[in-house]
Amino acid sequence: MMNTAAPVSSSNRALAPDELRDAFLHLKETRKLRNRDVAQLLGISEGEALAAFAGERVVRLEPSFVELFEEMPRLGGVMALTRNAAAVHEKDGVFEQMSHDGPVGLALGAIDLRIFYRNWAAGFAVYEPTAHGVMKSLQFFDAQGDAVHKVYLRKHSDHDAFDTFVSRWRMPVQSPAFAVEPAPPAFVERPDGEIDAAALRDAWDAMTDTHQFHGVVRRFGVARTQALRLAGTTRAHRVATDAMRRVLERAAQTRLPIMVFVGNRGMIQIHTGPVTNIRRMGAWINVLDEDFNLHLREDLVASAWAVRKPTSDGIVTSVELFDAAGDNIAMLFGARKPGQPELAGWRELVGALPTIDAASTASAADVPGMTDTEVAR
Repeated sequence: MMNTAAPVSSSNRALAPDELRDAFLHLKETRKLRNRDVAQLLGISEGEALAAFAGERVVRLEPSFVELFEEMPRLGGVMALTRNAAAVHEKDGVFEQMSHDGPVGLALGAIDLRIFYRNWAAGFAVYEPTAHGVMKSLQFFDAQGDAVHKVYLRKHSDHDAFDTFVSRWRMPVQSPAFAVEPAPPAFVERPDGEIDAAALRDAWDAMTDTHQFHGVVRRFGVARTQALRLAGTTRAHRVATDAMRRVLERAAQTRLPIMVFVGNRGMIQIHTGPVTNIRRMGAWINVLDEDFNLHLREDLVASAWAVRKPTSDGIVTSVELFDAAGDNIAMLFGARKPGQPELAGWRELVGALPTIDAASTASAADVPGMTDTEVAR
């Protein structure tokens, strides 16, 4: 029988919604891929792919995101998912301790979130047929059609509350269109020589909270990785790009509680606690615990840094991973609360990571096929 599904191409945005739905379902069934990967094969965003099903298995929601998110606790126990191109962070729990300050939101329970609604554009309720029944979720996207956050119901979730939620926030018109906007222009890094590195280091040393680092970066007009590079090795230094795996495995061995941050333009999601079941599967390093899953592609980590920032509670050490564009993939900290000093075990763990000096970094860049790990001391 002839295959009438649309071929994989650079873009299928010209397809009618029914044609796009057919193409999407064909690829999903024949290649057994996740929605994001199917959309990528079709040359469209995941948001566009979901919107094509509006009125069927997908319900477009009102974009009143703050009010909408304040109702999340009614769903009971759920799985919250936040991802970027290289990492997926999945956390089971209940939405609680929700608060909002304008377009910024917080959730401070087991599901620990920092929410940036300015970068949200669309939300959908999704009823996806599976071999085990209908999987219900809420999925939110930015203006480029990239997912910023997803909430999946579990068997023990309040499914009646979910259906009530969807009825309450359902848009009157279920349009299958998704107007994709161009991505914001990429930050253009200035030459290091144009940056007052001494002043940047002084500002760094004057910090009393790790969150002040964002202000330092903005004030000096530098990229985050450029700030780390200019800070000097007493404040930040390169470590092997397999640092995530090393940290997770060691933390699991010692039962050291850690914090794992993964985010995108619209959301940061945090796990705090121990990690136990660490597995490597191809390019992926995974945490497969009962209430926390992490999936991170090690091959997309272009650089990793051990970073030390001053706070009112003493030095706080982090491990920060970046992709080739300089975008943050994930950050790791020792578990702590404000007012508490950093765990000595965490500082020792980070201090034991293989380091990369400037000469080795240059060598890795100059020798095809050589990785940071291969030149790490």
